[in-house]
Amino acid sequence: MNEKIKETMMTYVEESPEVMLHNIKNRKELTAPLIAEYEKGDYGTVWIVASGSSYNGSYCARQFMRKYLKSEVKIISPFTFLCSEHDFTERDFVFVVSQSGYSTNSIDALKMIREHGRTSIGITGSISSDMKDYADVLIDYGVGVETVGYVTKGVTSFALFLMLFSIEAAVRKGLMREDEAESVYRDMEKAARIHETVQKETMKFYEDHYKEFTSMVNAYVCGCGANYGTALEGALKLGETVKIPSVAYESEEFLHGPNLQMTPGYTVFLIDGGNSSSRIQTIFKACREVTDKAFLITNQPGYTGEGILNLPVELPELLTPLCFLPFFQILAYQATTALNRWKQHPLLKKMKDTAACKTENYESLDDDD
Repeated sequence: MNEKIKETMMTYVEESPEVMLHNIKNRKELTAPLIAEYEKGDYGTVWIVASGSSYNGSYCARQFMRKYLKSEVKIISPFTFLCSEHDFTERDFVFVVSQSGYSTNSIDALKMIREHGRTSIGITGSISSDMKDYADVLIDYGVGVETVGYVTKGVTSFALFLMLFSIEAAVRKGLMREDEAESVYRDMEKAARIHETVQKETMKFYEDHYKEFTSMVNAYVCGCGANYGTALEGALKLGETVKIPSVAYESEEFLHGPNLQMTPGYTVFLIDGGNSSSRIQTIFKACREVTDKAFLITNQPGYTGEGILNLPVELPELLTPLCFLPFFQILAYQATTALNRWKQHPLLKKMKDTAACKTENYESLDDDD
């Protein structure tokens, strides 16, 4: 199993650009089922019920959706949705996401939506999964096959799906012109091509900082705006694969308490997609005063130096997560492989048996839905 994980996780990273280009080309067919449901009501807010990488991918797309749909976007975990925050109204467009289609709490969320007399809409990467039995409308978001639970291709393709849906829906609602939409689609295609370049640049950066990346004992990942979602996913990837404590913060909030435990042994990543660059670069410099394991991922021209990965990403800030995500995916894969940490503690199997989060039909031991 371990060899399969080491091979296929990276394979899926490499497949992502091809999937992105395919889905952009086939965007109308891909998003049509969700748009058909969206057009049935006069919605002011979009509720996305998701967990794990699907939750993080939603945050990667949230600011994009808010801009083009001109609606508020609420992202909520299924358990919170079930326990306390299910007071949605007719003005709220609600759908549930599970890439695997076997998440028990996602299925329970679909049941609750039905109990409220609403159409239960599920979005998944596997329409043959158990989710099909609980969703009135089940939509494939175009990830294709990704059998390894350490989601890579899935989070990128889901963020892109939400973006494609937003543009197609905005055109249908008269919120933007066709020519404006085409310009955004061209930028998305550019993002897919840049993704391949980022893969190569990340590999070189990893090799240049091999000692730092293979001696991490913890990690802070900080971003803001659209790249808060990138930070969430980056922290998840490092935690579940390299198996170190790893947490995400909004960049400025990092200075309001979380930074107080820092020592020279701490690792900090800051993500600068062009929005609030000056402040993020200042925070990076401040972190370097404490630790040499502070790193900045940026696309700002001319900004170079020790610990800085300057990526050739000339894109609107709202699209940069599509290109920044592979940095953390590749870093997680490379460090975990180098440290031989793919194997999980044997007691984790007992934990999963006691508190299962997938239905009995789901077989993988590694998941971040």
